[in-house]
Amino acid sequence: MDTARESGGIGGVVLIPMRFVWPYGGASVFLCGSFYRWSELMPMTPVEGCPTVFQVLCSIPPGYHQYKFFVDGEWRHDEHQPYATSDYGIVNTIFLTEANYIPGTPSPDTPPGSNMEVDEQARRLVRVTDCTLMEAVPRISDTDLVVSRHRVTAFLTSHTAYELLPESGKVVALDIDLPVKQAFHILYEQGIPTAPLWDFRRGQFVGVLSAMDFILILRELGNHGSNLTEEELETHTIAAWKEGKAYLSRQVDGHGRAFSRPLVYAGPFDNLKDVTLKILQNDVASVPVIHSSSEDGSFSQLLHMASLSGILKCLCRYFRHCSSSLPVLQLPIYAIRIGTWIPKIGEPNRRPLAMLRPSDSLSSALNLLIQAQVSSIPIVDDNDSLLDIYSRSDITALAKDKAYTHINLNEMTIHQALQLGQDSYAPYDLRSQRCQMCLPSDSLHKVMERLSNPGIRRLVIIEAGSKCVEGIVTLGDVFKFLLG
Repeated sequence: MDTARESGGIGGVVLIPMRFVWPYGGASVFLCGSFYRWSELMPMTPVEGCPTVFQVLCSIPPGYHQYKFFVDGEWRHDEHQPYATSDYGIVNTIFLTEANYIPGTPSPDTPPGSNMEVDEQARRLVRVTDCTLMEAVPRISDTDLVVSRHRVTAFLTSHTAYELLPESGKVVALDIDLPVKQAFHILYEQGIPTAPLWDFRRGQFVGVLSAMDFILILRELGNHGSNLTEEELETHTIAAWKEGKAYLSRQVDGHGRAFSRPLVYAGPFDNLKDVTLKILQNDVASVPVIHSSSEDGSFSQLLHMASLSGILKCLCRYFRHCSSSLPVLQLPIYAIRIGTWIPKIGEPNRRPLAMLRPSDSLSSALNLLIQAQVSSIPIVDDNDSLLDIYSRSDITALAKDKAYTHINLNEMTIHQALQLGQDSYAPYDLRSQRCQMCLPSDSLHKVMERLSNPGIRRLVIIEAGSKCVEGIVTLGDVFKFLLG
């Protein structure tokens, strides 16, 4: 690196100190990039205490750049960062810098290349966590953000719920005269979190049974004694609970109180934006797609259960080969702070991230799911490293082998509750997908692709290596960001 670059400018251009990291090991690692016209191999050195992580600090001009690594005689790119592929199949990592990214400039009293300069730049430009290093936070222009959101909205508006219907499959609906106990056995055995409710006498769908209903019922029964009895669930039908407790037609606020709401559903020709907004505004996991032959909703035909993951899958499929038309997709999620993150020092008014320990009681987990108004909570060890996750749908595991008849919510731990479902025999069980992770440096496009898979409703954001929980990003977070 020549003196002009180290001194901070070439021909009056302000140079930006940037730290590059190769965290995947090797004997010898070099950096090469367009910012040096691909003419130099910059040697990278191992991070102290992390021999598999290599780093180098370079001063580069603002603008669009490509770079890659020369590792043990082979050219490599970082697959966990945004990248571009040329017409000749060459893959390079990409990033964008602007002069106003620099939160500070090197002190003129610090000799170029000294350890003091490197350490000071690391403190100001990057956050180092367990050998994982992030560069200065990239940004996107307001114009590009508006364009991205406009194109997403245009796609959702021009496509309908009918297009979500699979070529083959089944949809489970429950008669309101079923015993509550049997209803939750069905949810558990089918591996589904929700099911629409059918009133045979009225000839129409009247509500939805969900895991949240089971949580409220178990809490109610738990208030009657130290143990839950099977008899109490045997003698109550879904309709009885609907009429007596009004659980199945109510939404729960942050204090665990219920308030009435009508059945939320979509028609087959509703556009995907309207379906998305119905799911978001009513805070539900999915909505039934119902075709009705009359205005009062009678003689209804259940076609599908529309979910955000199904809508996101359509969105990803459409933009997969033209992702450049959505500039926002290439940004790492830490740059747009999508989702819920653990508050950092100096970040006021940020919503805290709820977490649990394996030894916490099942009762505390259920209370937190209701009070925090979230669908899942990360389970961490004493170092806040991710161990597992507890979600609303996990509560249906208590239906297995009638476990609810001999447990005490205050005595059963989260660890014990999760073990109930580990050897599930359900053919549609998706438990193996429920604890999915991503890195803060993952692009929004990569996160969207992961969340578009069936059964995945959220990703836990972790630090590489330590698996310390940084935050959580859900399907709802993605759509709220994309729709503005």
